[in-house]
Amino acid sequence: MKTMGNTLNNLDKSRQRTVKITGFMFLFAFIVPTLNWALVLSKFNVAGDALATANNILANTFLFRLGITVELFLSTGLIVLGMALYVLLKSINKNLAQLALVLKLVEAALMAVSVLLPFIALQALNEDLQAIAVTQEQLQLPLGLIFNAHTAITAVPMVFLGLDMMLFCYLFLKSKFIPKLLAGFGILSFALILIQSLLFILTPEIASIPINQIIFWGPSGVFEIVIGLWLLIKGIKVNAQT
Repeated sequence: MKTMGNTLNNLDKSRQRTVKITGFMFLFAFIVPTLNWALVLSKFNVAGDALATANNILANTFLFRLGITVELFLSTGLIVLGMALYVLLKSINKNLAQLALVLKLVEAALMAVSVLLPFIALQALNEDLQAIAVTQEQLQLPLGLIFNAHTAITAVPMVFLGLDMMLFCYLFLKSKFIPKLLAGFGILSFALILIQSLLFILTPEIASIPINQIIFWGPSGVFEIVIGLWLLIKGIKVNAQT
């Protein structure tokens, strides 16, 4: 009996750690890219002028490299979040949890690719222009074009974000680990992300309207902050499904 009690106690402690990690990673996945874009990457963007964007990047390449390095760490963070959610929710429906995890891993991989593209363009500017017979301007233009298209490019991984988080939130709803209202709000929030991402692929002129971006992206930001704090402070209901 004592051994069984110790085992249950260890399982409970392991779950508590997983809950805390999940809460922290929700906050990380929202706060880090938001601050990185607001304080670093947005400074380089000149809408409609790829050369001006490239010149801004070349004027401070270290800051730009720092910004894309942070985005690379975000990709790693998405993997950690996906694994933590899987461990926490696999007991509810293992097949759905596995599907959500696979979608999250694809999202993380595509986010890493979106970082790789401007990095390759930047590295090309360091090559010997004499050897490849192109002008500096010809190399700067792709860099500016790629970075100015950052939001459109990330629309592809955001499709997977919408899908994987809708599944994870559905599992939260079934688990009763968190309030049903919060889980339902999560499903709605990431359904809006999915719609917005598809709009960026199909009709970018509509998706890029500022008010639409606020409507479609705002709720998911609120959800990530609320559930992150909830899991860190309140945890999950101990009498819920396991």
